Formats: sequence, C-alpha cells, structure tokens
Amino acid sequence: MQWLLEANTAGHKIALMVVAILLFAVVMGAILFAVDRPKRVPTWVIVAGFLGPTFVLLLVGLVYPALETVRGSFYDKDGSEFVGFDNYATVFTDDNFQRVLLNTVLWVLLVPAVTTALGLVYAYLVDRTRFESLAKALVFLPMAISMVAAGVIWKFVYEFRPDQPGVNQIGLLNQLLVSIGIEPQQFLLTAPANTFFLIVVMIWIQAGFAMTVLSAAIKAIPDDIIEAARLDGVGGLQMFRYVTVPSIRPALVVVLTTIAIVTLKVFDVVRTMTGGNFGTSVVANEFYTQAFRQFNFGLGAALAVLLFLLVIPIIAYNVRQLRLAEEIR
Repeated sequence: MQWLLEANTAGHKIALMVVAILLFAVVMGAILFAVDRPKRVPTWVIVAGFLGPTFVLLLVGLVYPALETVRGSFYDKDGSEFVGFDNYATVFTDDNFQRVLLNTVLWVLLVPAVTTALGLVYAYLVDRTRFESLAKALVFLPMAISMVAAGVIWKFVYEFRPDQPGVNQIGLLNQLLVSIGIEPQQFLLTAPANTFFLIVVMIWIQAGFAMTVLSAAIKAIPDDIIEAARLDGVGGLQMFRYVTVPSIRPALVVVLTTIAIVTLKVFDVVRTMTGGNFGTSVVANEFYTQAFRQFNFGLGAALAVLLFLLVIPIIAYNVRQLRLAEEIR
C-alpha cells in the first residue's frame, strides 16, 4: 500500500481510488451481511459497524485538528517554543489586528441586521403579488453563484480609472458618477469606507436567503390570525408590526444567527476584492494570511481559535431561542 500513497502519477492515483472504493464496498458489505444475521452477530457489533467509521472520521477530521489548533496557538510561529498567551495578546494589542477586529465587528453587526431587514420587507411586499415568483427569483439569484464570482462581479462595479481625456470608466458605479459630473472614486482603496462597500456585496449575496426563509414563514402564518386582525381594524404597517413580525420571530432568529455565522467566516469576498489590504481585512482573512502567507502558525492558530469562540455565543443564542419557541408552542 505504501507505493500507492507515495506515487504521484495519474495511473497510481486511479489505482488508489479503486482500492478505496473496493475497501468501502467490503466494509459496507460486511456491515449489511451482519445486519441480515442478527442472531449470529451481537447488536453492539452492528452498532459499532455503522457508527464507528463516523466517529473515526470526526476524531481524525475535526476533533484532532481542533485540539492541535488550540495547542498551536500557545506556541511561536514555528511551533517550537511555548509562548503562552503572547499570540492572543498580540491580536488584542497590535494596531493592525485591532483594525481587523473592528472590521469583523462591523461586518457582524451590519450584514445580519441589514440583510434580514431587507429580506423581511421584500418578502412582505411581494407576498401574494402577481409576479411573486419572478421577483423572488431575481433576489435569490446571487445565492446561486459563488462568493468568489460575486467578488469579481462587484470588483468590476467598483473599478476605478483616472478621469482623463480618452480614458473610459469600466466600473459601473464610477461611470454613473462621471455621467452626472462627479469625479470617479477609488472605492476599494479608501479606508474605512471601503469596508462598507465590501459589506454591500455580502448583503447582496445573503438577501436572497433571508427573503426565502422569511417568505416561507410569512405564508405559514394562520389565516385566522390575519382575519382576526383585519376585523379589529389592523392594517398596513400595524399588521406588519403587531402581527407579521411577532408571528415569524423564530424564523427571524434563525436568519439573523445563520447570516451572522456566515459573516464571521467571510473570506472569499475580502480576499477576492482587496486581498485584505487597505484596512479591509477581517479575522478569517487574517487567519489565512498569517498561517499560509506569512507562515506564522502560532498567530494563525490564535486567530482560528478566536473565530471559533466568536461563533459559540451565536449558536448558543440560536439554540436557546428555538427552545423557547418550542416551549411556547
């Protein structure tokens, strides 16, 4: 088997794939054979056969790397010298990393709130309209493309060219500015405004998700509640505020927390559009930069642990709110 693992040719890779498929078939065949003969094989063997591979993969692919990352965060960049909490102290005291943390906070505060608000308003306005399907499809369309592709698209939207004779603007936004007599702007180079321009891209991507989930929640509101509110003279904004929003509160929590988690891990948009330069870097991008560009594995591990710790409160809040919603039901 060693020659299969060390070889790099296409033929050897195909052979390795065939061996892996055969091994999988043998293991699954043994498990199914044991299931068909419960009297001969103890139940615990069958359970271990089904759950064992899953636990092994979790240990090898998730638990062990996580523990190694935590351990590595207490060592220097080469992993050879124990430095304690020095890496964490650097993250919270260095001016560059303070800017990274501030940018991350802005992303987490603005993207979920604005995206959820836009998705809710849009879902409410187009609900049961004549062109509902088309209107929702147009908003959901950005979710069908990758974040890298979205970053490339918006990089062209923000593209800058000097305003000189014979120089045409290829960026849509700057062309609009020039057409009304305003000087073109370097949207992605000027801090801190460039961070907000990147946030717009993430809102554009995630608005379709928020709209879809909240639209389904609005349609699930019982008709008798809506009819009772109308009989009481409730309409328009009052219906939206006092009936729709309270009725879909669990869905709002799910959308907010899900988008917040996705935003905490944002990497593609920042890396594609600015590379984290010009004061736009966030924790996920800085983790990649430190660990795989500057090869400072200790600092990169500390940022990865920090990112994990930031996600935990959001998940805990989500679970708590869902349990409260179940208790109310």
